[in-house]
Amino acid sequence: MPGVQADKKQPPAAPSRPAPSVHVRGLRAFYGRAERVKGIDLDLPANEVTAIIGPSGCGKSTMIRCINRLHEEIAGARSEGRVLLDSVNIYDPAVDVIAVRRAIGMVFQRPNPFPAMSIFDNVAAGPRLSGVRRERLRQRVQDALESAGLWHEVHDRLSQPALALSGGQQQRLCIARALAVEPEVILMDEPCSALDPTATLRIEELLDDLKSRVTIAIVTHNMQQAARVADRTAFLLDGELIEVGPTQEIFTTPRDRRTEDYVTGKFG
Repeated sequence: MPGVQADKKQPPAAPSRPAPSVHVRGLRAFYGRAERVKGIDLDLPANEVTAIIGPSGCGKSTMIRCINRLHEEIAGARSEGRVLLDSVNIYDPAVDVIAVRRAIGMVFQRPNPFPAMSIFDNVAAGPRLSGVRRERLRQRVQDALESAGLWHEVHDRLSQPALALSGGQQQRLCIARALAVEPEVILMDEPCSALDPTATLRIEELLDDLKSRVTIAIVTHNMQQAARVADRTAFLLDGELIEVGPTQEIFTTPRDRRTEDYVTGKFG
């Protein structure tokens, strides 16, 4: 994983392909004394989409926030265990947390463009902080917007406020913002829950293209969405990983009765 050691001063290099796998081992996460993630072992295979499903409050969002070390930013929150980006434990004390969050990007449930910035500056913010030179910045922004399927819609109004975009466009802008720092992994926490069906379809189409370059995990309550976009699906319940496997198997021939009950709508 380029750039994660604390003594490395250069910005992370562009990720090599294939993208890295993520290996979660013995992950436990707490809010104060309350344990919300209970000893999870989970692999996110390289260049695949892994859907994380389960009822509200089961630990899905907490788990993926641990994968890029955002969980620890919450007052009273802590985690235990290991998260390996290929062979690098991102919880090693020598690891640069900022570099981790560049390598493992996050897209949240509701679009959150920087409100006081233009479309261009929203995407350029990360590369600027990473030291990308001015002469390369515009190309980096264009590449990210093209990857997010947004360039042709906004190329002639890059100086306009990001909040002038529609909700679906704002979410793709946030994806472009994540891509602009050239991450190796992208985590998505219900990225389509606030979007209309047309915007949701655009995001889902993007995932199929993006996985050729990055490893993706997506938290979703939408079973149809998981079935459409994911190569593998993991089912969480009460903070525990109940079952994980190829998506078709999870939805048609699950091994655990609790998985079957959830995907068929008997609870959740």
